[in-house]
Amino acid sequence: MENKSETQPQYSSDVHHIKIKGKEFFIIGTAHISQNSADLVREVISNEKPDVVCVELDKQRFKALSEKKKWEELNLKQLIKEKQLSTLLINILLASYQKKLGEKLGVKPGVELLEATKVAKEFDIPIELIDRDVRITLKRAWNSMGFWQKMKLMTVGLASVFEEEEISEEKLNEIKQKDVLNEMMAELGKQMPVLKEVLIDERDSYLMQKMKEVNAVKIVAVVGAGHVNGIVEALESNREQVIEEIEIIPPPSKMVKIIGYGVPAIIIASLIYIGYTKGADVAGDNAIFWILANGIPSALGTVFALAHPFTIISAFLAAPITSLTPVIGAGYVAAFVQVYFQPPTVKEFESVTEDVSNWKMWWQNKLLKVLLVFILSGLGSAIGTYVGAYKIITDLF
Repeated sequence: MENKSETQPQYSSDVHHIKIKGKEFFIIGTAHISQNSADLVREVISNEKPDVVCVELDKQRFKALSEKKKWEELNLKQLIKEKQLSTLLINILLASYQKKLGEKLGVKPGVELLEATKVAKEFDIPIELIDRDVRITLKRAWNSMGFWQKMKLMTVGLASVFEEEEISEEKLNEIKQKDVLNEMMAELGKQMPVLKEVLIDERDSYLMQKMKEVNAVKIVAVVGAGHVNGIVEALESNREQVIEEIEIIPPPSKMVKIIGYGVPAIIIASLIYIGYTKGADVAGDNAIFWILANGIPSALGTVFALAHPFTIISAFLAAPITSLTPVIGAGYVAAFVQVYFQPPTVKEFESVTEDVSNWKMWWQNKLLKVLLVFILSGLGSAIGTYVGAYKIITDLF
């Protein structure tokens, strides 16, 4: 890394100046809820007048930050069909966490990233969005975790959202110097290394490679402070990253597949065997128990969520069937029916990052209610599957 020369403006230590292979990089490490970072971004771009401004955003996040009507184009039914409710929930939890800190600091999350695009437009400088599609990142993170890791992530995420801890002035000043989102990810990464690998390390490589591929000589890159060391190290070592390799959505783990196909196979085979050895009446009784063991807990979950009556019925009917197929879960069926009969309004989409931290709003905000239906009906079905399986398997002997 080459330090700033005497002929260049003396920026803060958050600006890293590197010259490699005929290209000049000014990498600005920012805190995603810091006005100081926004001011620094404006200063560097205004002074350097680069050929290109690279920003740690993808098209989806840029649209979300810059367009007030972003939620009007979100197709919730399509998200359910594509089985993306889990990633939507994670996105909401992360956004809520950032927003809470931003409100305490009096700064809108992402202000420095938008400032970079704004200043670039003022000087007619091309903008490159260099981050990986957030949906790919979240899918890779989610699919890379095991069942218990997913439960742990949800627990930690929900706990941080509902936490009402008062932040001291000293803590606020410390937060202002950091990239808060990446700090949180780094903390989670200590407990779940796979998260750090996907959310931080992979994106370091992705951002670095995108910066190198930009057709320009002088480049200003605005990235979260948590990515700077990884990017600088990768640039200095002249490392290459094949982008396509880290854009692939990994398939579920082999264990998930084994359980997904194995449990239904065992249940069906057990019922057939019971019918053959003990008679159709005993097999019929076990089949009825399976239906009730799955349907009742799943339906009760939707009742607890105060779901639409047809959602409750659909959860009861779907759970015994979806438990015998790995293709779709009862939670997605119930969520789809809930959206059909009680679709969330645009206003509820826009207020979700505030409402998510108030547990009462999970029953009032229709988007949160859909997620509540998804979680509780799926949990009820999972409990019923193991209860039903235990009863049927014990009847084999």
